[in-house]
Amino acid sequence: MAAIETVRIPYGGYWSTPFSKWQNSFADLHSIKFAAHVAKEALAERDIDPQGFDHAVMGITTPQEASFYGLPWLMKMIGNEAVPGIQVSQACATGARALQTASLEIERGLGSASLCIAMDRTSNGPVLSYPSPSNPGGTPDIERWPLDGFASDPLGGPPMVGTAENCARDWQVSTEEQHDVVFRRWEQYEMALENDRAFQKGYMKLPFEVPDKRFRKTVGAIDGDEGVRPSTREGLARLKPVQEDGTVTFGGQTHPADGNAAIVLATPDRARELSKDPSIDIAVLGFGLARTKPHYMPHAPVPAAQKALDMAGLTLDDIDAVKTHNPFAVNDVVFARETGYDVNAMNNYGCSLIFGHPNGPTGMRLVIELVEELVQRGGGRGLFTGCAAGDSAMAVVVEVAQAR
Repeated sequence: MAAIETVRIPYGGYWSTPFSKWQNSFADLHSIKFAAHVAKEALAERDIDPQGFDHAVMGITTPQEASFYGLPWLMKMIGNEAVPGIQVSQACATGARALQTASLEIERGLGSASLCIAMDRTSNGPVLSYPSPSNPGGTPDIERWPLDGFASDPLGGPPMVGTAENCARDWQVSTEEQHDVVFRRWEQYEMALENDRAFQKGYMKLPFEVPDKRFRKTVGAIDGDEGVRPSTREGLARLKPVQEDGTVTFGGQTHPADGNAAIVLATPDRARELSKDPSIDIAVLGFGLARTKPHYMPHAPVPAAQKALDMAGLTLDDIDAVKTHNPFAVNDVVFARETGYDVNAMNNYGCSLIFGHPNGPTGMRLVIELVEELVQRGGGRGLFTGCAAGDSAMAVVVEVAQAR
């Protein structure tokens, strides 16, 4: 497939909440209502009329009350009752899938300005009851969402941490090497906290005011990502592997979180109208979707990245910045081993390994940070890639330059 040609991200046309570790400040906030609450304020601050969107994509992975009505309900709360919208769910790749869906439809002329918005609440997930009259006593089948997804694989494989152990074994990644990556990722995250969180304030309103459950008043504020604990070499060294005879510790993996993020995609003309600096051109060049062999999820970002680069007509040598969704430190080691990319150079300013993983919006926030990093560099090309349930992954290639 040829590179995407007509899709742009308006500079500043994106935002994210801080990510809050589950069972903290966002634990009782309905994720769709919360996303609408944040988007309405963010659009007003950017002087973007919500009625100017003729397309939208909503990404969500954990059901919420009345989520059957999906994006039309979300858009009405934001202030647009005309867009019917699309709802997508692809586990951890949901954010990237939302961007791909909107990009391809804009390319086909089905929209000129699309609001891509992803949201999830891993806290207080629903317990679903599935009727099953043939069970003894008619007892229903029960599923705890998303806990059961973390713990077991319906494809017959190990829990997600087991896929990391498979990769650690085959690529010979020790606990110490994983901890080296974690410590480096913490150093990079601290870059985003410098100068009173100047980098994060480029796309995130801080301090962030936490609304009450009815979204009628503010009940508190958080300075940034909540539940993030600094990593030290001494502290990491004290941790034991989660699985017996394993290598992955709790320090070498991410934590579930709550939050939302959004990116506006548009045609070049509409993007210039919506941009806070029309001289900055942010182009979406390609996407990649891949699936690796069963029960090796951390490897999947490698073929996904290659497919996105192929679509963009680029190689990894053409890439100036890389961001990954890395629920396990093993992910980044495998990527570096397979591609030759410097494991210490990717994920400047932060990654999901450190700030947490609310599923749907995780990749979207990482693409936002990738764009911001490229803008600070004065331009360049960037790659996002990240794994998802089912041993799959998605990748995105973007380019930042002066307006063409």
